[in-house]
Amino acid sequence: MSHSPLLTELTVRDVDADDEAEVRDLVVAAFGQEAEADLVYKLRHCGALVLEQVAVAEDGRILGHVSYSRVTPRAIGAGQSMQVTCLAPVSVWPAYQKQGIGSALITASLDRLKAMGEDLVLVLGHPAYYPRFGFDAALARQVTGPYAGNAFMALALTAAGRGNLPIEVAFATPFEEFE
Repeated sequence: MSHSPLLTELTVRDVDADDEAEVRDLVVAAFGQEAEADLVYKLRHCGALVLEQVAVAEDGRILGHVSYSRVTPRAIGAGQSMQVTCLAPVSVWPAYQKQGIGSALITASLDRLKAMGEDLVLVLGHPAYYPRFGFDAALARQVTGPYAGNAFMALALTAAGRGNLPIEVAFATPFEEFE
């Protein structure tokens, strides 16, 4: 990771309504297609987003975006009362990638989720990237849902997130349409 003076000027804040068009453009640019941007839009407008934040440069430019949606535990027992979210997606403008912006967004947003009382965060992502934040494929194997494999990882934010497993989960409806 290069050390950029930009990172000293980076602020992470919640998304507001005025950010929606710029966030869409950013997500499309980051992934080179509209599918992830459409997913964010649908999650936002069906009320499934638990947390949505942007990384903003000192001059006000939005450089990165992250969102977390509600995941519903369907297990009977202690796991049913857990607060579970899914990180998807995290996006940074291509010209600003590999400068720590995505990492700063993920770190700040995970701290915020912990403060909000979330128990467990799931992600379907690169197995070499997400473990640096504490995500673990072995922990995710205790979560039954539509995803599996080493790219499906979990991060416990509380003792309940570690101890109230295994669980079965259902993701927000827009994920069913996502390919």
